[in-house]
Amino acid sequence: MIITRSPLRISLGGGGTDLPSYYRDHGGFVISAAIDKYVYITLHETFEREFVIKYSKTELVQSVDEIKHPLIREALKLVPVDAPHLEVVSMSDIPAGTGLGSSGSFTVALLRALHTLNKDFVPPQALAEQACHIEIDLLGEPVGKQDQYIASFGGITSFHIHPGGTVDVRPLQIQPETLFNLEDNLLLFFTGFTRSASAILAEQDTRTRSGDMGMIDHLHHIKRFGYESKEALESGDLRRFAAIMHEHWELKKYRSKSMSNASIDEYYQLARAHGALGGKLIGAGGGGFLMLYSEDKTRLRHVLREAGLREVRVHFDFEGTAVVTRS
Repeated sequence: MIITRSPLRISLGGGGTDLPSYYRDHGGFVISAAIDKYVYITLHETFEREFVIKYSKTELVQSVDEIKHPLIREALKLVPVDAPHLEVVSMSDIPAGTGLGSSGSFTVALLRALHTLNKDFVPPQALAEQACHIEIDLLGEPVGKQDQYIASFGGITSFHIHPGGTVDVRPLQIQPETLFNLEDNLLLFFTGFTRSASAILAEQDTRTRSGDMGMIDHLHHIKRFGYESKEALESGDLRRFAAIMHEHWELKKYRSKSMSNASIDEYYQLARAHGALGGKLIGAGGGGFLMLYSEDKTRLRHVLREAGLREVRVHFDFEGTAVVTRS
């Protein structure tokens, strides 16, 4: 039995500039932080000559081509295994559709498990690129590269994506006290809404590909926010980082009419009135988790819990994707 895990992530800056429709012409820049909430993959060789696939559904098939789950099917094609009798099971600490990069984490964890079964070591960058190849090139999903990369590397990391698609990976140089305060003052609240990131990202992708200068200028601005966030974090200016998050969120709502809704706007305004210095929805938008920065956490927690939001407490993960069990 092999069990692997990949961390989920929170996006700290530049999100959306990691899509090919933007970075192929302009280059992208994102900052992500891996968190201690994970996607788990279990591989188990069984005695029957069949593939048993268990996620939110269960599949029982005789060949890889029959597998309906696209990520599992394409991963098994990319990394073939000798065992014709394999059970693949996935679990997650947080459900999909909540903005934490679950599909990228899933794909990286699955690939790590398959390579482990084959007794192959694949370095983090190659693992991330294989996951990107599956989601972007093979399946044509309108997604970027940050989810696969942060799941593979972990930490609080910046990714500079060149027009040719190569990625420079650079962990942020954050002082220990700043890191402690950042982790302590970032709060995550589930809005109660789940959504398909692909639907929102597809709108951005289509507008960018068509040369919509409004969207392109918007993404230029988001990228500048990414660089400013990096500078604020590395200089220890967390209040400036929080202010950039607020500016980012106000600008991000331009990207799609589905980015927010009246309830989410009300939650955010409530948070701002009770101690949140800045915040935003994590991921593509439309639902999922509201991330807030506050130095008055007790008051903010009380108000948002009274409003019906559930807090999920997290810490940073500096390991990235890992093998948990191998037997």
